[in-house]
Amino acid sequence: MSNPNTPASENHNRLSTDDVNSDNHEYPVWLDEITYTADGLVPAIAQDKTTGEILMMAWMNRESLLLTAQTKTAVYFSRSRGKLWHKGETSGHTQIVHDIHLDCDADVILLKVEQKGGIACHTGRRSCFYQSLQDGHWQSVEPILKDPSAIYNTAHDNKEPKGE
Repeated sequence: MSNPNTPASENHNRLSTDDVNSDNHEYPVWLDEITYTADGLVPAIAQDKTTGEILMMAWMNRESLLLTAQTKTAVYFSRSRGKLWHKGETSGHTQIVHDIHLDCDADVILLKVEQKGGIACHTGRRSCFYQSLQDGHWQSVEPILKDPSAIYNTAHDNKEPKGE
């Protein structure tokens, strides 16, 4: 797998043969137009294509963004595990990608998605943005739709697996 810690400027247009199952191991030109962090990542926001609700934010590298565009399913890069993360691979809550947008500074990706199972957050909520600042404290304002222990088949100890 390509190293997400390598800046995009050092990656040039090449993938190793281990990165993507494809006859063409070069990155498409559109990936070069994105401004990546020094770690080779770009923030990606998943938005419900119908309601406009912001569901989650995760990180993508070139490989995950290319796979997302090819498969039309969200693939992110897990910084904690240092590997690709196919959204829903554990929970079943996949994201079908309908559109991919780039912001005006070319440093944030917006995915317009259909959220399968209605749950995007590892806490069992519709959205990861379920906390609201109220009177100087973060308050949960969205219900848990499904207990995370039932989603991930684990004992619930308030330490659900983050990002699947």
